[in-house]
Amino acid sequence: MILCSCNVLSDREIQAALASGGRPSVGGVFRSLGCEAKCGRCARSIAAAIDGGGGGADACAGGDGCESCHGDERAAA
Repeated sequence: MILCSCNVLSDREIQAALASGGRPSVGGVFRSLGCEAKCGRCARSIAAAIDGGGGGADACAGGDGCESCHGDERAAA
């Protein structure tokens, strides 16, 4: 899911930036991805992703049976 429309950043890219040891802040995420906030509308969504409530693929309540979240993982297997 796209969290930042201006920089076209997905929840997965943001989680990967956090997992790579990026500073756990909105600004830190942008810096680690080599971009900067533009309009700022995504700041809340990115902050929620940092806090673990981002609603991205990792937060899916559907479990392993959810095709929309895990379809790409199944295709890679």
